[in-house]
Parts: sequence; structure tokens; C-alpha cells
Amino acid sequence: MYKTYIKIILTTVIVLIPAALLADSAGRIYGKIYTVDDEVYEGLIRWDRNEVSWGDVLNGNKELPEKNRRQSKGDYRRNRSSGSIEIFGLKLGGSDHSWPDNAQSGIRFGHIKSLEAIDDDRALLVLKSGMEIELFGGSTDIGEDLRELIIEDVNEGEIELGWDDIDRVEFAPAKSDLKSRMGERLFGTLTTRRGDEYTGFVCWDVDEVLTEDVLDGEEHGRNRKIEFGRIKSIERYSSSGAIVILNSGDEIILKGTNDVDDSNRGIIISDPGFGQVRIDWDEFKTLKFSSPSRQMTYDNFDGGRKLKGTVYTDENDSYSGEVRWDNDEENTWEILDGEYRGVEFDIEMGFIKSIEKRSSRTSVVTLFDSRSFRLRGSNDVDADNKGIFVFMENGDYVEITWDEFEKVEFTK
Repeated sequence: MYKTYIKIILTTVIVLIPAALLADSAGRIYGKIYTVDDEVYEGLIRWDRNEVSWGDVLNGNKELPEKNRRQSKGDYRRNRSSGSIEIFGLKLGGSDHSWPDNAQSGIRFGHIKSLEAIDDDRALLVLKSGMEIELFGGSTDIGEDLRELIIEDVNEGEIELGWDDIDRVEFAPAKSDLKSRMGERLFGTLTTRRGDEYTGFVCWDVDEVLTEDVLDGEEHGRNRKIEFGRIKSIERYSSSGAIVILNSGDEIILKGTNDVDDSNRGIIISDPGFGQVRIDWDEFKTLKFSSPSRQMTYDNFDGGRKLKGTVYTDENDSYSGEVRWDNDEENTWEILDGEYRGVEFDIEMGFIKSIEKRSSRTSVVTLFDSRSFRLRGSNDVDADNKGIFVFMENGDYVEITWDEFEKVEFTK
């Protein structure tokens, strides 16, 4: 019998002291940016406004190899929503649910050694493991939709660049005593309206991530701009407002902007122990800011490796070897998606100990640190899964469909 953990807490102790006293840039994205004009800038990097730490996710799409389709014996067109039938090879009614040629993907910045802009919507990533992958579109992280790229050059100060300016980026560890002009990374504990708690690095409104960033709102018809570093906590007041308590003890009710009402684009909590969660305003209750006792540094990431484990079927058969999950994820750096109690989960595959099917719609995902979540709402964890493949040492491989699948146990 599984146990669902609704409190997500870092394994380290959280020390409630002002962030300024724990100024530590070792967890911040750092590197050299080479521009198309042969300029070179080096320093702390703020990517697309809301990625500043090694644990933050670079989102994009990846192309699926032709071999994935050739190796599959499954028929992805049998999607229950298609409403189609086939007679004498002719498909009648419904829509075409053929195998996709690309999939959503993402990778935490700490795994990346370098990034090269190879066209206006595509990047080549070289990982620490030596693996090369291409990501394209799918978000504002890659391509001409990149909202903003700022590097705090050690000599010239803040420099803003666009995607068209970038030739390549080489990532490297940041010194812990390096001071950012934009403040420290936000950290805290978020409680949902259902009582679940999530602790980690904070991204507010999918935008504000640093103590010098500003929370906007209106108080009694007057515009207010409050630096996050001055805020002790934020509490949902209603669908149209929030209670903001400052470090000074002052309490303010703000309304009128997407920072403090139900047009908020979501609050992301990045947990170094598995990935990140995203909470919408309707599920949000309160966020209390604090300071972490340590940072997750560049050296904490290995660039990933092949997924390995044992897959069990409902016929009591088992197969061990390299695993390709959902005919898509085959490396530890890749991400499993799902939803639990109104919260969206992005879990790095390398942190997953096991996945157990509980129904056509849900699976229990257990981490190596013993936390478990019953997830739904994604083809990673339900009957829309495109197949589980196991590649064995003798060169053979087997495909297990969702109907046949019972459980997978990964090796660490």
C-alpha cells in the first residue's frame, strides 16, 4: 500500500534569517555568452526572465527519432477520442491520431555544458555527459520569442541580449561570494487551499524570481510596487486580491494586477529533490518566504545517463535493461509530467524509484527519497502512454503497452 506525501520539504534545514545574510550565488546560472558580433560577456545569467538557478528548467520541443516509430508495434491511432473505425483498410470518421514526430521536453540548466543558437527557433545543447540534443520552440525559452536574456557581466554590468544576438553560451560554476545586482533567489514554503505544502525556490507569476523584483498591485486606488525582498508572506485574499505582509509587520491588501489576482499565470516551486510544481491562483492559499541553508550548485548535476530498470507486466513477466518511457523519455535528465490535487508536477526521471499503474487514468510515482504522488492528466501516467520499451543486454527489446504494464522499478 502506497503512502501519499503531501508535504514536500527539502532534506536540508530551512533557516529563517534574512536572505541578505545568506547571499550565495553558487546556485545561480553563470557562464560566458558569445555573440554573433564576436563579443564575449561573462557573469550571472537571467534567462527568459524566470530562469536564474541551475535547478530551473529550459523548456522546448524535441524531435522523435524515426526508430521510435519503427520499433513500436502499438497503434497510437487507437486513441479513444478518435471515434473512427477501419474497414478493408479505409478509415471512416474521426481524426488522424498518427504517431507524433515531436514531443514536449525540458532539462534543468545544471545538466547543460553549452548551448548554441542554430536558427531562429532551435538550439543545440551539449550536456555534461557529452550527449547532444536539439530543442526547438514550444516555449519562450528558445528562439525569437525569448522574452529577455540578461547577463551581469563582471566588467560591464547588466547587458540585455536577444536570441538573434546569441552565437553560443558556455556554462560554468559561479563563485559563491559573487553578488548579483538583482538580488537573491526567492525561496519559501507554499501551502495550497487543500493543505498541501511545497518548499523550494520560488517563481511568482511565472516571472519574478529575485529579491529585487517587484510585486505590483493597487491599494485603495493607489499603485504599489513592493520589492520581494521586503515581503514576509503573501496570502490569497480572494479571486481578485492578496494580503501582503511585509518584514516590518505592515499588512497590505493589494488588487488589480496579475501579480495578486486570478489572472496570475502560476506560482512555481522548484524543489532540488525532484523538479518543480506549478500552482494556479485558485489552488493557492499562502506563501511564506524564508532562506535555504544551501544552494544547488552546477556540480550537483551530472548531465544525465540512460534510464535503467525492470518492467513488470500484469502476466507476472519482467524485463530488465535500458528503459524508454512513453516511447519518448530514455534519459535521467528528462521529465515526467502529471497532476495531483490541482498541482502540476514536472519530475526529473532520475529521481524516480518506481512508477506503478493504479488505473487507466492514474499512476503512483515514488521517488528515491520515499515521497509518493498519485498522478494523472498526462500520457506519462495514463492510458494514452505510447509504450514502455526495455532494451536488454542480449540486444533484444520488448514493448509493453499500458494495458499490459503493471510497474517499473528504476536503478539509481
